[in-house]
Amino acid sequence: MTFELFSTSFCGACAQTRASLDRVAGLVPAVRVAETDVAADPDRAEAAGIDATPTVIVRSATGEQVFRASGVPTVDQLLQAAVLAMDGAATR
Repeated sequence: MTFELFSTSFCGACAQTRASLDRVAGLVPAVRVAETDVAADPDRAEAAGIDATPTVIVRSATGEQVFRASGVPTVDQLLQAAVLAMDGAATR
């Protein structure tokens, strides 16, 4: 499963979100975190419908979006998203 973080270098909330994602990745080995700086890659951000940073999108192993959060998600929310992503992979 992939946790996508859309961020900017000047975003303080992005640093908090990055720390939460690092914690979840440490707890759930299947989590892969991919970060996109929206200033450096605006086309990717636009294609993903990003209108605020930070935004986290969680995708199952099949690429299906199972969770999206604008702002700083909690570790509990991210762990629940990991379960959703795993459940999505298990039903396919």
